[in-house]
Amino acid sequence: MSFNAQLLPIAIATPLVAALIIALGLPKRFSTKLAGVAFVVPALIALWLWKEFPAGGGADYQFLSSYDTGLANFGITLKLGLNGIALPMFALAGIVGLAAGLYALRSGAERLKLYLTLLLVMHGGLMGVFASVDIFFFYFFHELALIPTFIMVGIWGGRDRNYAAMKMTIYLTVGAMLSLIGLIAIYVKSGENSFDLITLKEAIAARGLADTTQNYIFGLLMFGFGILVSLWPLHTWAPLGYGAAPSSAAMLHAGVLKKFGLYGLIQIALPLLPEGAAHWAWKLALLAGIGNVLVVGFVTIAQRDLKQMLGYSSVMHMGYAFLGIATMSVIGVGGVVLLMVAHGLSVALLFLLATSIHHRTHTFDLTEMGGLAQKTPVLAAFFVAATMASVGLPGFANFWGELAVFVSLWNFSPAITAVAVAGVVISAIYGLRAAARVFFGPASEKLQQVTAQHPPVDLSWGEKIPALILIIALLVFGFYPKLLSEPVNDALKTPAAAAVAAPQTSVSRT
Repeated sequence: MSFNAQLLPIAIATPLVAALIIALGLPKRFSTKLAGVAFVVPALIALWLWKEFPAGGGADYQFLSSYDTGLANFGITLKLGLNGIALPMFALAGIVGLAAGLYALRSGAERLKLYLTLLLVMHGGLMGVFASVDIFFFYFFHELALIPTFIMVGIWGGRDRNYAAMKMTIYLTVGAMLSLIGLIAIYVKSGENSFDLITLKEAIAARGLADTTQNYIFGLLMFGFGILVSLWPLHTWAPLGYGAAPSSAAMLHAGVLKKFGLYGLIQIALPLLPEGAAHWAWKLALLAGIGNVLVVGFVTIAQRDLKQMLGYSSVMHMGYAFLGIATMSVIGVGGVVLLMVAHGLSVALLFLLATSIHHRTHTFDLTEMGGLAQKTPVLAAFFVAATMASVGLPGFANFWGELAVFVSLWNFSPAITAVAVAGVVISAIYGLRAAARVFFGPASEKLQQVTAQHPPVDLSWGEKIPALILIIALLVFGFYPKLLSEPVNDALKTPAAAAVAAPQTSVSRT
């Protein structure tokens, strides 16, 4: 086994082992140091493996390693590796996990050791999701990362946290169960007695699955994964959950864990079930275009709570990702991968900054803010930049993902393209209005009273460093999208993907 292959299990195990050591009673002063190391290590490994990933090697899994679990008779083996689709998502988990962890270390949260323990378990699970080649462990690591979310919302959440935790638990459990049934159905119908994705792709490519079977299984995965991603109208858990979640949990869930369903559709459902994907494509496009983009977009405009607005905006932007998948084209599906990375970075940054704003204003109510830019110019600059990234301004990574999705949509349906483009206008309205209300214009009377007693100060280095990590990543991928697009193109041009992706264009090679 190569040195690089050994790094994948280390990236997964480091935060999990650190969480266990902290939970066993490590003193607080050592716990924070150990947690800091455990957040840094996966990010460094992800960046190193990105550097070591062979040019043109995105079509095949690299850095493969396999570990006996004692369940080989059931076709379950812990098999790890990265292909061109998994690589950017693995890096996203490392980068956002590092930013969320550093922010948590300076958060001053009550019961900080428990807080860090749960966040580390979540982080380790996320690294495992995107490194797994075996779809059983792909699902297992998702559940491992999901459980701490419910606990963190219930303990450290804000307003309506108990209701939010209960609603998240119900919705996400239903989504996870539907997804599991779909994955088991693939396992059974393949006839291979294996959950190994490489083996499944080869077997189904050779023997195929009946169209009716594909339709049913893809429907299960579309709605199961769709609930986890917040496909309209099964989305209502997300804004409530993110509004109540503590900042680092919201950063990791909205930024990374929420991409699990989209990743599953692209990595598993599309190549294995192409006829099923074609059967559901228009239905998915209508739900995403009309529901996520337009309906949720207008609901987002109506929000007056900053964190709720960010929660609804995250649901809206997932509509673009579903639209890209519905096109079943190389450029559309590739654009979704770019968009997942970009959205993960930008929404994590926005949740971080929203909490920083709350610390200075003691409110999330947009009508009670104003004039903060004069006293916190660095915070204002970060928030405006994050808003511009979310809207899709050129120079940020989001632009390339949205552009690729729009181009692919034109060949799919000009009408749906018009709906998607209208979403950009909606995003600009609520995003720019939020920036204006928080930072510019006169301060509200209530805010003046608050700041008279507690004058706001600009971002501390404990807030600047995680914010800088995220915004630098957005700019790097924005100015050099080839870092993302090349491995994704390679992966989508494999024979399995060719059955799905319409022939024409690849993701931008700018």
